[in-house]
Amino acid sequence: MTETPKHPPELLEKILEGLQDLKLNELRRALQAALETPTPNDDRLLWLWRLLEPQVRQRTESRIERRVRESRLPERKTFEAFDFPFQPKLDRDLVMELATLRFIDQGRNVLLAGMSGTGKSHIAKALALTACIANRRVLYTTSADMLTRLNAGLADGSLMRTAIKPYVRADLLVIDEVGLEQVERKEAFRSGLMQKVLLPRYNERRSSIITSNIPWENWGEYLDDHLGATAIIDRLLHHSCVIVINGPSYRDWVHRQETEKSSKGP
Repeated sequence: MTETPKHPPELLEKILEGLQDLKLNELRRALQAALETPTPNDDRLLWLWRLLEPQVRQRTESRIERRVRESRLPERKTFEAFDFPFQPKLDRDLVMELATLRFIDQGRNVLLAGMSGTGKSHIAKALALTACIANRRVLYTTSADMLTRLNAGLADGSLMRTAIKPYVRADLLVIDEVGLEQVERKEAFRSGLMQKVLLPRYNERRSSIITSNIPWENWGEYLDDHLGATAIIDRLLHHSCVIVINGPSYRDWVHRQETEKSSKGP
């Protein structure tokens, strides 16, 4: 007597998820019905998965590419490429917990502070890429670029109609380099543009990642609006994970290594 083939327990789940991803709902239901009366010597699951897997993979890769393109990520940073040993004071377990993206489901923010070159932007971009791969709607921007775009919308009357919507609606908004460029002071001063983005996101429990090289308590001076800065920081800290990276600059270390190598000659 020939035994019915044994399949890996996760194979059927992969197939059903693939059919759902490909929007082949009728085939999905037909397969489930057919499996209720299995036929001996029938290797239908493996055969079907061989047919579906290339199309599922292509659909997934295309979706990821679209999400990354729409996110405006300037580069694709990964956690595999992050040098954790270089920043021994950084809690790696905490960072990798954030990589599960549970903070997005919980509507929490991630605030990354530290001096230039300590890895804040790398972590933020790696989280953004991870979210794109997980099919989340992500938008990356530097603080200066966002404020410049919003200020332009304020000038031409399109601020609330169109300009601000992408920043408010994204599942995950990354605002990088807050405080890095002096131009931000002039842009942020007009109409509390930062508040117009962050307060609605707080009310709707949409997650934001913010990197900054200035302490949170100094945002009032930076924005030239202590009352407005207090309102922003109070809400950001209410639902947030705060990571302060107290360590050396990786870029400075690489530069010194390259300089030493060049000085020694061939």
